[in-house]
Amino acid sequence: MRKVHTALAALMVCGLPAAGLAQTSDDVVKIGVLTDMAGPYSDNLGAGTVLAAEMAAEDFGGSVNGAPIEIISADHQNKADVGSSLVRRWFDVEEVDMVTELGSSAVAVAAQDLAEQEDKIALITGAGSPALTGEHCSPNGIHWAYDNYAYGNVVASALVAEGKDSWYFLTADYSFGHSLEEVAAQFVEANGGEVLGTSRHPLGTSDFSSYLLQAQSSGAKVIGLANAGSDMINSMKQAREFGIIQGGQDMAGLLVNLPDIHALGLEDTQGLLLAENAYWKMNDETEEWSRRFMERFDGRAPSSLQIAVYTGVMHYLEAIEAAGTDEADAVMSKMRELPINDMTTDEAYIREDGRVIRDMYLMQVKTPEESTEEWDFYEIAATVPGEEAYRPLSEGGCELVE
Repeated sequence: MRKVHTALAALMVCGLPAAGLAQTSDDVVKIGVLTDMAGPYSDNLGAGTVLAAEMAAEDFGGSVNGAPIEIISADHQNKADVGSSLVRRWFDVEEVDMVTELGSSAVAVAAQDLAEQEDKIALITGAGSPALTGEHCSPNGIHWAYDNYAYGNVVASALVAEGKDSWYFLTADYSFGHSLEEVAAQFVEANGGEVLGTSRHPLGTSDFSSYLLQAQSSGAKVIGLANAGSDMINSMKQAREFGIIQGGQDMAGLLVNLPDIHALGLEDTQGLLLAENAYWKMNDETEEWSRRFMERFDGRAPSSLQIAVYTGVMHYLEAIEAAGTDEADAVMSKMRELPINDMTTDEAYIREDGRVIRDMYLMQVKTPEESTEEWDFYEIAATVPGEEAYRPLSEGGCELVE
């Protein structure tokens, strides 16, 4: 890879004739990373996603078609109005060409709508709602990494197949949690299981006692956690404190990221099955990149969602290079045309509804004895082909689908 820092590339470009930049708006390719910097998802997303985007720009060579690549970032605070305001300013005032990460479903929907209105691109790596490629699909949006349909499908189907066929859900009470619960429940029932009930909690809850006691009294074999980040961590910790896990009920994390396992520890999570779109030690290429990331991120390994920002930005830059312009329609056309071969998957592709069809992985958390170093947490238990993991095109309701 061409490892030239963005700043150096920008200086080099200054000496180029203006004609070399004619196909690039504002003579810069500007990418905005909109993420959760301090909220419940900041460990899984946050500053690590900004670093991942910066590394993609550097590894690409710092420029594309003679134009320097610039990365900017901001905190959406998990609020749709805050996210919308930031994206609108980026598009209208700061001439951002593409916005990425968007680790909140409400923020992602708003950003994708604005990208279509302003003829920009939204490359969504962190939000999970399948509505982004369903009723809210857009010709200017790409759902890059995972979605709640795939996670719910992979995890629920595997656990019910093991005989864990009665479920109770603890659900974050907003669109992300609702869709995660809905999909997981669908696959529990489709595989012959039953759902005994649901308790819904506000985002950022610190006390899960009442919700957990309801789940415990249901007698369900599995308590499905349709939440993420600090909510998932706190509910897992308190379930052990209340003796729920020791009492024989399984906890199923429907969206678990690597930093969550680090926070909880292998002693409390060993054997847990979860779905991922990537893992830092899944092959030599991911490990090489991840160790470079760790050198710059206080020794912390990248989550799958941070890896996704890197691979997504790289594909975007490759499309600009192939198109010879950063004009949104031309770039989107090239992104759909070019096969996606990156360090996490081979021959993935962008479907007409904006959904990237890529392999998903069922992971099993290692025992403390199996782990060879810090952050060495997973074994790949199964690879689920993308065509099986994601919602069929015919079921999404996207108006772009003929």
